[in-house]
Amino acid sequence: MLQIVLASLCLAAPAPDAGVLTSARVLEESSPSDWRHVDPSNTLYLDLPGGRVVIELAAGFAPSHVENIRTLAREHYFDDLAILRSQDNYVAQWGDPNADDRANAGDRAHAKSLGSARAKLPAEFSRPSQGLAFTKLSDGDVYTREVGWADGFPVGRDPRTGQIWIAHCYGIVGAGRNNPADSSNGAELYVVTGHSPRHLDRNITTVGRVLRGMELLSSLPRGTGALGFYEKTQQRVPLKRVTLASAISAADRTEWEALRTDTPTFQRWVEARRNRREPWFVYPVGHVELCNVPLPVREVRFQKK
Repeated sequence: MLQIVLASLCLAAPAPDAGVLTSARVLEESSPSDWRHVDPSNTLYLDLPGGRVVIELAAGFAPSHVENIRTLAREHYFDDLAILRSQDNYVAQWGDPNADDRANAGDRAHAKSLGSARAKLPAEFSRPSQGLAFTKLSDGDVYTREVGWADGFPVGRDPRTGQIWIAHCYGIVGAGRNNPADSSNGAELYVVTGHSPRHLDRNITTVGRVLRGMELLSSLPRGTGALGFYEKTQQRVPLKRVTLASAISAADRTEWEALRTDTPTFQRWVEARRNRREPWFVYPVGHVELCNVPLPVREVRFQKK
């Protein structure tokens, strides 16, 4: 029988002040039902020389891309590839350095085989909002009519079209593409490492978000080539291994919980971020942007009695 013995928040915070609505107090007073278990089949581990990056895949928003990424991970496609690009205040991107060989010469030359993964997928820029619990941010947004959270991700929503999509906030992972909208397949991925590039919303398929390890990606040396690409092979950061958590034994993997975004506790969390009441703050702003509301996650470790 297993017992939870440790839950360490990725968002470190001081002890809450009694009676004051702070971020720390909201989390301290949360109940087990306020948290959801992150499915290991939707959890991707990127093992870099400096440590592990943990990504939650957004199967509800990009099912075809996520299934392709799962296939690529199961067949070890990403293993020994590299981070190819680190553009200041923008993104870090990884994939096959020889991927253009496939585009220019089919499967010949040096491009790594995609195995049984699909080489071409439809664009999944948005999805119908029907069936998704949507927590609206009352502060509004300059990029779309409505923003908020759904299925554990920051989202934009257009009530006129009934479409919803993941917003390009810090830590969001997307599938790189060429000019055609349907030219991504999940074999080349990027993560937002700078100020939220919301102009990318509905222009690229977003496939997940980083749960842990952003410091390993945001601190990468900046590429000196155009768009932050590394100009020399030795500058690239190798991907030692990329694995689905579900492919690792339960005893060896890390379990994660994320704060649900459809609860009164999450509404209190948003208010605590809107008006910062920790002792350091002098002026409560009274407003908050979508991407300035971090989504709490916590690591849960188990051990046998």
